[in-house]
Amino acid sequence: MAEIGYALSSEEHRPSDLVRHARQAEQAGFTFALISDHYHPWVDQQGHNPFVWGVIGGIAQVTQGLRLGTGVTCPIMRLHPAIIAQAAATAASMMPGRFFLGVGTGEHLNEHILGGHWPATPVRLEMLEEAVQVIRLLWRGGLQSHAGKHFTVENARLYTLPEASVPIMVAASGPRAAALAGRIGDGFVNTSPEAEVIKTFEGAGGAGKPRYGQLTVCWAEDEAGARRTARELWPIAGLKHGLKSELPLPSHFQEASSLVDEETVAKEVVCGPDPQRHVAKIQEYLAAGFDHVYVHQVGPDQEGFFRFYEREVLPKFR
Repeated sequence: MAEIGYALSSEEHRPSDLVRHARQAEQAGFTFALISDHYHPWVDQQGHNPFVWGVIGGIAQVTQGLRLGTGVTCPIMRLHPAIIAQAAATAASMMPGRFFLGVGTGEHLNEHILGGHWPATPVRLEMLEEAVQVIRLLWRGGLQSHAGKHFTVENARLYTLPEASVPIMVAASGPRAAALAGRIGDGFVNTSPEAEVIKTFEGAGGAGKPRYGQLTVCWAEDEAGARRTARELWPIAGLKHGLKSELPLPSHFQEASSLVDEETVAKEVVCGPDPQRHVAKIQEYLAAGFDHVYVHQVGPDQEGFFRFYEREVLPKFR
């Protein structure tokens, strides 16, 4: 049976609200959540960018069974993989058996801030593979060093380690990334129901590993209001994936999104109060091969969304 989770949108909410939403998600019946790790929001209207590792500490204190992962962290530029290894080990120690690390090659939007060159996709994939090696090395404990093509670690030791190993889920949207995810990851993350990408993941070593798919919706009491909210706050739903990884500033996403109309966004985001449309979209992800679907509710009305899913949607998947 598939599991249904919740997406904590760091771009849209204050840190204390994200902590509260995680608790409410657990109470509503969601079994897991992924929290986005951004330095900037996609567009200024979203309005937020809290430091994800601080928020995770808060979530650890107010939830009991909810599993939580980063959705996803880029360990190749903005933060060195040795720091991510420490952060994830601490999070997993605070949430025994219920934290996982989601990683990916990131977006220019978040990773350019230190002034480094934004590498091409093949280089970023190479960097990600080495970063995962560094993270796993440090999780072994003891004094560790690494001298690689992209990263150096000198006499580093993590003293605070969780009792159980931390799963690493690798995000992928194309065949090269999916093959890497199958080879080095403990699971797979994607934001669209693409069966071919999952097949590539499984063929490269991912068979039997969990597959997480993010679904974006905008519940509201009327569809027209939901469509307006989705267009205002999540216009990037109408942009091609390749563009999302390359633009460096929220203002650039705003300019690109000016060409995206409400109808285009509504084709990508399930809008409104019809439970059958929400259920059908989740089933589309399951048919593509996902066994975990986590739902991102666009906009401020998270409480209404929780009530709706608890009553109308989650029971269909128990």
